[in-house]
Amino acid sequence: MERNQAIHKKKWLVIGIILVALNLRPSITSVGPLISSIREDLSISNGVAGLLTTLPLIAFAVLSALAPRLGLRVGQGQAVFIGIIILTAGIFIRSVEWIATLFVGTTLIGVGIAIGNVLLPGIVKEQFPDKVGLLTGIYSISLSGFAAIGSGISFPLAERLSSGWQGSLGVWGLLALAAIIVWIPQTRIKKKPVKIPKIDIKNSPMMRSKLAWQVTIFMGTQSFMFYCLITWLPEIMQSRGMDPATAGWMLSFMQIVGLPATFLTPVLAGRMNNQRGIVLCIGALYLLGLTGMLGVNTVPLLTACIVLIGVAQGASVSLALTLLSLRASTAVQAANLSGMAQSIGYSLAAIGPILLGMLFDVTESWTTALIIFIGVVLIMVSAGMGAGNRQEVPDSELLNHSTNF
Repeated sequence: MERNQAIHKKKWLVIGIILVALNLRPSITSVGPLISSIREDLSISNGVAGLLTTLPLIAFAVLSALAPRLGLRVGQGQAVFIGIIILTAGIFIRSVEWIATLFVGTTLIGVGIAIGNVLLPGIVKEQFPDKVGLLTGIYSISLSGFAAIGSGISFPLAERLSSGWQGSLGVWGLLALAAIIVWIPQTRIKKKPVKIPKIDIKNSPMMRSKLAWQVTIFMGTQSFMFYCLITWLPEIMQSRGMDPATAGWMLSFMQIVGLPATFLTPVLAGRMNNQRGIVLCIGALYLLGLTGMLGVNTVPLLTACIVLIGVAQGASVSLALTLLSLRASTAVQAANLSGMAQSIGYSLAAIGPILLGMLFDVTESWTTALIIFIGVVLIMVSAGMGAGNRQEVPDSELLNHSTNF
């Protein structure tokens, strides 16, 4: 009887993880296709409208380092629950047609997602230590799949709903409410009896770990690539002769085509002694796709390049998430490594789209951006070769305290 109850609880935890993962991207990726409508209705500039993508990334960067402490203070299950509530509130606040609520809601969305981003790998590590690859694959494909859906359906929803872009953005609040309901039982996940020390970045073992930095750089460069492509891929495609409608669909296609790799990569990674071979495959696919885009202008060849890039992107994001668990021996280590990697990684991601936009204003060509992408991929592969070695990051000082907080 007790065994059946334990299995039942684990099933609901898996469902909860999936539902939380479903909410971690569409409220961001759904904004891009609606920016023109938002800008016109609220009479804001393109620069101000661009903050709708940048603000969540800034929140990711700031909150990712603090989320593990929240998980230790109230328990990881309770912390994720708080994050989902903040996310839900942000979605509904953002959908009000007022500039202040638009940006306040967007910031809250970033805060809520940051908590889930950081703590889910630790929960998977703690609750499913023998199935890290499989569970990471499941929530990675859930995350990436709905990111693609968010890009694809937001504009059609805005056209069909009487409330326009507000209703299209607000509809994701229903999915978040579902996650709240299913996650309620998971708030009972016990918190560990540890004392929470003051933040000391200079003396942190994680910050002094070469392996932790390799994982962080891999996370940062793949995040840079994803958010730059999410922001500018349609423009790049148009510069290569593609019409605006087809260029827009290429963004969703890039994400969809990478879904099988998103799922399979963590499963394979979890069964391998090291993940360096996967890193080399990701690098090769990226480089073939990006160099191809430098020299081709026909739709079929550009589509082939998008397939290569999409598979590489899908594999890289799920491998980055898997490394957060594989390179740690405990849930606390996984949460702290996740916080470091995502805090610094999303800082890079926030800079990327703005930097490339400024470069385009100066050069009036996307060739420079593609060359930068190639350089970033080479850095990603270099870091990934180290992060893919079978090692573990050093114990955090958080593990050296056994007294109750």
